[in-house]
Amino acid sequence: MKNTECVIYITTKHGRTWGYLKGDDGWTQTGPTGIVRGLSAEQLLSHLLPPLEAGNPGHLSVRVERRKADEDRAARVSFPRRRR
Repeated sequence: MKNTECVIYITTKHGRTWGYLKGDDGWTQTGPTGIVRGLSAEQLLSHLLPPLEAGNPGHLSVRVERRKADEDRAARVSFPRRRR
């Protein structure tokens, strides 16, 4: 599996989720409000390491999902709308 075939999701204990997607131009971060930002591999790693650290249970969760084959490579990560 290649990096471009996956989406990484980081969810806080409050239910806010960020998505990380590898494209042709590098990594992008999509926030819970839909704002998309470019980031480097080092920045992505700095977002992933804290939730994976053993002394930080329950604060954040990380999951990786395979992208659908019919998704466009430049597609943004989408999230279901939260009710207020």
